[in-house]
Amino acid sequence: MYAIVEIQGQQFKAEAGKFLYVHYLGDDKKEGETVEFDRVLLVDADGDVKVGAPTVEGVKVVCEVTVPLVKGDKVIVFKKKRRKGYRRKNGHRQCFTKVVIKEIA
Repeated sequence: MYAIVEIQGQQFKAEAGKFLYVHYLGDDKKEGETVEFDRVLLVDADGDVKVGAPTVEGVKVVCEVTVPLVKGDKVIVFKKKRRKGYRRKNGHRQCFTKVVIKEIA
């Protein structure tokens, strides 16, 4: 059984027991805390597919926060204009939250 769930504007395939790295959920989420996502777009229960319009009613994905703050890989942004002496270097690390999916109810 799996579900396609929308979490903070992004769609993820959720299966029980799997880990997901979602955008940072905020300072109020602690390790071991339970989080529920109710914007389920599709549910597949052993071949029985239910597609929502836009969401499937009465279905939610229950997750547990395992690591509240995980930093992603560094991305370097380098801007240059040739022959003008203009160079800018900037770096960015995206923040994520690691969650484990407990159940699709």
